[in-house]
Amino acid sequence: MYICICKGVTDTAIREAVCKGADRMRDLKVCLGVSEQCGVCAAHAQEVLETALMQKAAPQQF
Repeated sequence: MYICICKGVTDTAIREAVCKGADRMRDLKVCLGVSEQCGVCAAHAQEVLETALMQKAAPQQF
């Protein structure tokens, strides 16, 4: 799903950025351009970021 229409950033791209080390909105802004233009996406991008960080921190169960 698109999170940032202005830059064409999806939730998948945010999760991939988290896997590569992004852990703050500032990181997403630098690497993906999230919330650089209109800023409408900021709150939803923050939610996706927080969820991805929680999933990254949770132990994987097999």
